Amino acid sequence: MTEVRGVTTSTDVLVIGAGLAGLHTATLLARQGHDVLLVERRASLASAIRTTGIFVRKTLDDFPLPPEHLGPPIRRVVLYPPAMRRPVSLISPRDEYRVGDMAPLYAAAAAVAAEAGVRMALGTRYAGRQGNTFHLAGRDGPTTVRARFVVGADGARSRVARDLALDRNRHLLVGAEEVFEVPGNDEPPTFHCVLDPSLAPGYLAWVVNDGQHAHVGVAGYADRFPEGLRRAMERFGASAPGLAGVDRPEAVERRGGLIPVGGVLRRISCADGVLVGDAAGAVSPLTAGGLDPCLRLSERAAEVIDDALRAGKPDALTHYDGAALRARFRGRLTLRRALAYVRTPAAAAAAFTLLRTPFGQAAAGRVLFGDRSFPGPARG
Repeated sequence: MTEVRGVTTSTDVLVIGAGLAGLHTATLLARQGHDVLLVERRASLASAIRTTGIFVRKTLDDFPLPPEHLGPPIRRVVLYPPAMRRPVSLISPRDEYRVGDMAPLYAAAAAVAAEAGVRMALGTRYAGRQGNTFHLAGRDGPTTVRARFVVGADGARSRVARDLALDRNRHLLVGAEEVFEVPGNDEPPTFHCVLDPSLAPGYLAWVVNDGQHAHVGVAGYADRFPEGLRRAMERFGASAPGLAGVDRPEAVERRGGLIPVGGVLRRISCADGVLVGDAAGAVSPLTAGGLDPCLRLSERAAEVIDDALRAGKPDALTHYDGAALRARFRGRLTLRRALAYVRTPAAAAAAFTLLRTPFGQAAAGRVLFGDRSFPGPARG
């Protein structure tokens, strides 16, 4: 990987953030022959992982993810009411989910980016914009970068969005997760979801046990956790479903962070750059899934930046329109608002009775096993 030193440098595209969105955008642009500099504040891509790493079937079908870094396929989802009695089990005839081993997946994506010609600087922090230059702070001192365009892939609280005067996420969940290895067993890989607003207000608690790893997590609106996120996580971990007979090891990987659930932001581009991934709000408002959206929106971002670079006209970035995409999320945004109003276990239990009906199970199946993915732009 190329190190950025304490000097002034220039590039066609400066990408801030080396999550999957930033890595994918940078790789696609480099393959088009553009000079791309990718910077990441983490010194190692294996550190401070935030995502659960659940890939849905559409992503697995459409993107060449390394199969050796994916867990076994999951077809079974079990939904639990607050008391965790009489759950509803849904089984798909198709492989619906696989959980990625994110550290090697990031390393593999970084290797692909480097092979495409992306220059990378790890341990380098974005320090702000001044005019048409961008400032970085790295291990070798400050660096000033002149870039024709910048890509903000720097997370839910994007500083790039602020510096470009673009929209920023306002509707956020906060989540915490523990990941640890589990011994193999005869149980089918299963995704367990607990709907309890006293435990996970506005979202859910989950256990993914695919026979290789267990992912145990809780997420919700930060100001509504009656006991705080940490204690909610401890309480859930002590009685989480799907882990009967599994000994939790002393050493576990802990993850956590913000999840934007307000839908794609309206203003995600300007003459100087674009936002991708969490920075653009590219997360399903209903399921809070962000891996499929980040990859698909990154492809669109790379397409419009390539057009702008080749034409020499920054106004080509106006075709990267968050408002047009947002219009196609009305249904999911409505359901997100409905979830926000379920505030007590009694209300959740009452709503759960619908899930026990054929209609409710069919609706849940459409959400969990549907063929929809992140919508692309309308073509005229």
